[in-house]
Amino acid sequence: MSRPLSTYRVQLTPDFGFAQVGEIAGYLRDLGVTHVYLSPILQATPGSLHGYDVTDHSRIREEFGGAKGFREMAERLAAHDLGIVVDIVPNHMNTTNAAFWSVLRDGASSPYARWFDIEWDDDGKVALPVLGDDVEPVVDGDVLRYHEHEFPYPGHYRLVDWREGPGYRRFFDVSTLIGLRVEDPEVFFATHEVIFWLLDEGLVDGLRIDHPDGLADPRGYLERLRARTGDTWTVVEKILIGHERLPDDWPCDGTTGYEVLNRVNGLFVDPEGGQPLLELFTRLTGQPADYGEVAARSKREVLDLFFGAEVRRLAAATGSEPETVAELLTAMPVYRAYVVPGEPVPPESAEIVETAAAACSPAARRLAHEVLYGTPEVVTRFQQACGPVMAKGVEDTALYRWFPLSCLNEVGGEPDLFGTSVEEFHAYCADMRPHTMTTLSTHDTKRSEDVRARLCVLSELPAEWEEAVTAWSSAVSHDPHLDYLAWQNLMAAWPISAERFAGYLLKAAREAKTAISWVTPDPGYEQRLRDFAEAAVKLPIGEFTERIDRYAMSNSLGAKLVQLMMPGVPDVYQGNETTDFSLVDPDNRRPVSYPRTPASAWDAAKLLVTTQALRLRRRLGPDAAYTPLAADGEAAEHVIAFARGGGAFAGPVTGGAVTAGGPAAAGGTGVPGDEGRARAVAVATRLPVGLERRGGWGTTSLTLPAGSWRDLLTGAVHTGRVPLAHLLDRHPVALLERHDL
Repeated sequence: MSRPLSTYRVQLTPDFGFAQVGEIAGYLRDLGVTHVYLSPILQATPGSLHGYDVTDHSRIREEFGGAKGFREMAERLAAHDLGIVVDIVPNHMNTTNAAFWSVLRDGASSPYARWFDIEWDDDGKVALPVLGDDVEPVVDGDVLRYHEHEFPYPGHYRLVDWREGPGYRRFFDVSTLIGLRVEDPEVFFATHEVIFWLLDEGLVDGLRIDHPDGLADPRGYLERLRARTGDTWTVVEKILIGHERLPDDWPCDGTTGYEVLNRVNGLFVDPEGGQPLLELFTRLTGQPADYGEVAARSKREVLDLFFGAEVRRLAAATGSEPETVAELLTAMPVYRAYVVPGEPVPPESAEIVETAAAACSPAARRLAHEVLYGTPEVVTRFQQACGPVMAKGVEDTALYRWFPLSCLNEVGGEPDLFGTSVEEFHAYCADMRPHTMTTLSTHDTKRSEDVRARLCVLSELPAEWEEAVTAWSSAVSHDPHLDYLAWQNLMAAWPISAERFAGYLLKAAREAKTAISWVTPDPGYEQRLRDFAEAAVKLPIGEFTERIDRYAMSNSLGAKLVQLMMPGVPDVYQGNETTDFSLVDPDNRRPVSYPRTPASAWDAAKLLVTTQALRLRRRLGPDAAYTPLAADGEAAEHVIAFARGGGAFAGPVTGGAVTAGGPAAAGGTGVPGDEGRARAVAVATRLPVGLERRGGWGTTSLTLPAGSWRDLLTGAVHTGRVPLAHLLDRHPVALLERHDL
């Protein structure tokens, strides 16, 4: 078993399964990654394009090639020195499965009743929200049929209106995904048997854990997982907000990297553009300037729309009014407060909940005490409710309503936080787990990294952007709540077809819920939206995009280099080794062709940066120290630079050597004879418009660690104090490797 140094995420589909992954093994090895990172592999709903709707944990998905196909793929990858990381879904599964059928047929006496998080009625039945019209269900032998739905007849269930909450815990508001009780050892082993087999056989080297916040006890789950899987590299899809950090007692290697994405992105956002962009946004949309107000209103709306059953359940368990429960859930600023029943409440957890309660009515203070110190059911249920409210209220609502600069509107992002300083970024890297995943794009990001790179430029050109948007809006308009988001994404995803653009806008409008939603369609509005998309793509949007692309390319390459070379295990999302101008899913899950062939100078440069950085990471190892480097001169604010490997060295640095994880600063990189010597340096331009306005680098220089350094992007060799105008004369980034002869 090998621990990943880097990964490449592949979205498996019925058309791109194990055999197709095996076919690109040579390409991925040449790219430089060490592991292929697969979307869920277990048997799922037929035709599923994501795989998070598992139907059978005992089988590898036949549409992908089954167990035989997986083994053949693994052998082919191994022949190219590539391992495998798999994405697993412990929190939920699709309701169409044999185990749940048994529960519906036999009720609490079913051997599978303990599998699911069910709230039985007083009469021993579970509510199933499927009814949507006056059509009567039909008995067909031992099956009850209602449209496409089938249920055992008779059974221990009752069919209710589809708008009602189900009698079981679900994934967010998706009633077809039922919560699993993996805290039960029997359920844990039954739902992980194939994964454990693959690990035992040496066919899999790492795990990505989907949605740990849904679990009753994420830490306990990770403890059981580590006890069974040993030192297997494991990261969790934990969304962290602001200064929140993954709990130290969670036995895993880190997160899937959304908090890293947001910080890297912030490096390329000019804080000076925040106020003018905010003023433009409020003028065009009529939305308030206070993001917190919009987020709170959005969370409250989704509570009323989707989570009435969960609120009522918590209210009954705590003896509180539903209104009080909704108030406290609305005020919670994070996805989980990390309270474990029966254990002392961490002071920071108490502070989070009590601060939230202080912003509510007085009754919420008693409720806060209950969810912190009450019964295991209350503590657990509240923890499990926070995540869905944040996800649906913020990610899937507020971020579609409040968007002065939409590159900030990412999962776990804070759209009212304009920019990350170099000093803040270095300090963050000092505190990172050494093997946490880092990323810039995923299957769940709201827009791809290169779309964000273009949008970042707007923070440096707010006046020019306002002029362009004003002109376009005078030519075509549709909905003031949506149009400004449309212009940002049309420009940044250019060129884009009217069909793709309309698809994005329809999803954005439904998520925003200001005119339509997934449950309240309006055919007239939707047709006008399509007409808007058709007209908008005919405007000369591309002229503005072309004007900013030299700056966007700089942002793109800079972000890529920083992410690939900073502490952690870098992931490359499929196709993003070259430019990718995708929007939110399903747009970002379109098929990718291999090998990636550069179609532009930007493509070629990004592929070069990605390949050289990934190959260098293979040589560098995972535990190399991280040392901030400071430029000297009038344009110093326009560069971020750092060294990897070795300990502290003489030269102008901000702070001493920082080792992600600890040991490397004292012991070097683990390469014999290399103790105390930096082995790589990454340099990236930031805020390129401002750099150009000040006349370029001037006399600004960077002092390299002692020795000779070769730029892997140009072949040039540098030593000592290097003018940035010279170091970055061919590319806006430099990747240096020690070249002492």
